[in-house]
This record gives sequence, C-alpha cells and structure tokens, in this order.
Amino acid sequence: MLRVALPNKGTLADPAATMMREAGYRQRTDSRDLSIGDDENEIEFFYLRPKDIATYVGSGDLNLGVTGADLQEESGSQVQGLLQLGFGASKFRYAAKDEGEIKTIEDLEGKRIATSYPRLVRANLAAKRVRAEIVKLDGAVEISVQLGLADAIADVVSSGRTLRQHGLVVIGEPIAESQATLIEREPRPDRPQTAEVAAMKRVFTERLRGVVLARQYLMMDYDCPKAVQDRAMRITPGLQAPTISPLSDPDWVAVRSMVRRTAANRVMDELAALGAKAILTTDIRSCRALKPRDA
Repeated sequence: MLRVALPNKGTLADPAATMMREAGYRQRTDSRDLSIGDDENEIEFFYLRPKDIATYVGSGDLNLGVTGADLQEESGSQVQGLLQLGFGASKFRYAAKDEGEIKTIEDLEGKRIATSYPRLVRANLAAKRVRAEIVKLDGAVEISVQLGLADAIADVVSSGRTLRQHGLVVIGEPIAESQATLIEREPRPDRPQTAEVAAMKRVFTERLRGVVLARQYLMMDYDCPKAVQDRAMRITPGLQAPTISPLSDPDWVAVRSMVRRTAANRVMDELAALGAKAILTTDIRSCRALKPRDA
C-alpha cells in the first residue's frame, strides 16, 4: 500500500483532508485517529504533526506527504516538492514593535530574534550579513517581545491579525513564501523505489493535480454565431481546444470550453459583446490535463 502523511492539526489539516476526499480517497471521521486505511485505493494515511512530515518522508518510512513548503525547508530533510496544492498560502516574515527602533532587517544586527524556524532564519540572516541571536521557541512567538525574551520575531504571517494584537508590525521583505505542497523523498541510488510504488505515486499525484486544476477552472458553455466563431475561440481556447457542436439553427454553434475561474466574468463580457448567448458556467470537480494553458 502507498503510505501518505497528512497534517493532523493546524491550518493545513482540514483543507488537506477535503482535497483527499475530492480526489476520491477515504478520510478519518475521528480526529483522534492517527492512521486510516483506504483498501479500495490501496493507500494508508498517517496523521502527523506538520513539522514532522518531511522527516518521515525523507527517511523513507512514508512515500508521500502534505506539508507547508516552509516546514519542508526548515526540516533539512532530503525531500523534494512534487505539486503545489493551492491552499495554506502564507509568508514567513520578521516583525518587531510598532514604532520601535527596529525598522529594517539591518536593524536586527546584534538583536534577539524569537522563532520556531531557526534554520530558515539563520540562512536568511547569513545571506544579508546580519548577525543576531536566535531564540528557538516551539510556538506563540508573538508574545516573546512583550515578555522581553526577544527584540523581534520571525514567524509565519497570514492575515497579520495576531501580530497587531501584540503590537507588532512586519519589517523588510518576506523571508520565504509558502503553501501546502505534496512532497516525496529525494531519489537515492542506494534505496531505489519499486516500479509498483512509483506507479501508485503517479496516480495519487495526478488525482491531486486534477483537483487543483478543477479549483482553478470553470466549464463555460455558450451559443455562438458562426460568423464570429474564430474570434470566440481565441477568447476561450480551453486547455487543448474547445468543443464545438452544431445547433438546429445552421448559423449557430454550441461551444464548451474550460476557462480560468478568475477570468470567467471578463470572458463572459467579451463573448456577450461578440453576440454569444446563453453563456453558462459550472463548477468542475476534477479533471486531467498535462499542460494547461490560460484561457
């Protein structure tokens, strides 16, 4: 069976489980379960701390894992990203007291920085030639400045609400940007994977890719005058090519094409201006495509 690690808690846990269900995989119904088998798909899921997932995958104990790209990098494990999953977006940033003396990254020279990601912070400071003391914490780093343990922090920032609650503001450019990522162990000549495992990993990855694409695209149907069909095709080229079907009126055709969700309303406006009618959009649950192009 394929062995896959998923986050057991945190902001990535629920979206990861939702994606698995949309890809056709069974998921746990009790949050206390640490593993669950999906015999129909020959896969077993393990629910682990997000910070530990890269370690398990890098050791070869598990075949695949879903974790944040920042946690993957922080782990230092021999893993590589297979697919960005489109959720859990965040930025890893420095923050210090609002209206305090620290305004830039250079101002961190000689200061104490609290973080749960010491490896990432050390690498970033070294690249900027800034020397500072790293105070490693396992969580709740925002309170460290208020308690006097640190002068600044380096942490994951989503909305910034938690920073504002503790009188902190971000400084400088992001250290790194992250999102949920499907990871695998880096290839190792001394421990090659079997053809069976490689095939199962491909199927799993393509199922998830199908969900990612389905979330990015809509299916658009419309009736189009034949006289402007070529112009309409340029507006809705689809992933490969649009589907064209004849209508009972010989001067019209029915068109079906996938379009970017973010561009759907603009595309509808352009089609309507051409004279297209009955322009409809519907959600897509999953799809398969090797090299999608923007519609």
